[in-house]
Amino acid sequence: MHGTHNAQLAERPAETITRSQTLLFAASVGIIVTNLFAPQTLVGLIGPSLGAAASESGLVSMATLLGYAAGLFFLVPLSDLVENRMLVLRMLGAAALAAAIAPFAPSATSLLAVLFVLGAACSCIQVLVPVAASMAPSGQDGRVIGDVMSGLMIGILLSRPLASLVADALGWRAFYGISAAALALLAILLGLALPRRRPLAHTSYATLIASLLELLRQEPVLRRRALTASLVMAAFSVFWTAVALRLAAAPFELGQRGIALFALAGAGGAAVTPIFGRAGDRGFTRPATVFCHLGLIAALGLAAWAGAATGGASWPPLLLMGTSAVLLDIGVTGDQTLGRRAVNLLQPKARGRLNGLFVGIFFIGGAVGSLLAGVTWAWGGWNAVCAAGAVFGVAALVVDWVG
Repeated sequence: MHGTHNAQLAERPAETITRSQTLLFAASVGIIVTNLFAPQTLVGLIGPSLGAAASESGLVSMATLLGYAAGLFFLVPLSDLVENRMLVLRMLGAAALAAAIAPFAPSATSLLAVLFVLGAACSCIQVLVPVAASMAPSGQDGRVIGDVMSGLMIGILLSRPLASLVADALGWRAFYGISAAALALLAILLGLALPRRRPLAHTSYATLIASLLELLRQEPVLRRRALTASLVMAAFSVFWTAVALRLAAAPFELGQRGIALFALAGAGGAAVTPIFGRAGDRGFTRPATVFCHLGLIAALGLAAWAGAATGGASWPPLLLMGTSAVLLDIGVTGDQTLGRRAVNLLQPKARGRLNGLFVGIFFIGGAVGSLLAGVTWAWGGWNAVCAAGAVFGVAALVVDWVG
């Protein structure tokens, strides 16, 4: 009995999370995640400045997402083995160092390596969320996780417009300089605010990593939801990586500031996220998922139509393009909300690893989409980009049907 009580103390710190600490956690994950999506709007600047070909520009945004996926699979499981506060601070330190090196990268190849490391270190987001939950009063874990994840969503939505505005005023290198300073400041603040959290697991790192494959084998719901999430994330990345290139050309001819405002408007689609969460609670997961995937395909068809404009007034096609961006974001965030809910209902004891697998797999889809954006843009322009995204949407519908 006494040993069980001590084990509970090891998992749940005596310190209860305060409102200001919750805000700090939410702000932290929001600031960290900007590094993952900012490259999507900077590819048009980074590629030419480092001598990369148009077909290689997608690699810039792919590298960070691929690094993040690697971090989810190989670094986040360490939170079940080593003291969490020190793990978070070390990962944040590595992220700050990588962001500080990025502006001085002499070539595209060296920048890709630095961005991969930056993405991997940013996976500390998925260590911070369980720490916040462990500090929550009993029965309020969900509320705290929801508050922290709202910071993550805000960071994702603001990352592209923020990066565009900074790049417009100071150049793309300045974005990474500012990010390095922000990450270093976060490390100091979290160093003061985070409690020590020593995990309960007494196993080897190799055993822990091997258990990920076993969980994937055991849970068909996880496999299906992670697959559709990765497919829609690929469509999302294809669109958002290439749309900056299309908006910079006629008839839109937008600068970085205009592209930033477009990204901000397109992000409005994520406001409907709670609706999909409630649909899942009421038993409408399957029809809501199909609706998301059909909406995504429609969005890419609309985007292709808007992008076909070559002359005349730029406002009508720009309005259509903005509408397509909102529809796309609704489809992607709806699928991920429904998927995360389904996965979290599976095995409470393995929730951290299940979440890591789900997020890691869909970020691999995002990395593939970013890579394809550059290739399809160079091969067939905007129509090819939209077609590639629509193919991912159709594939997600096929998975719905088979499942």
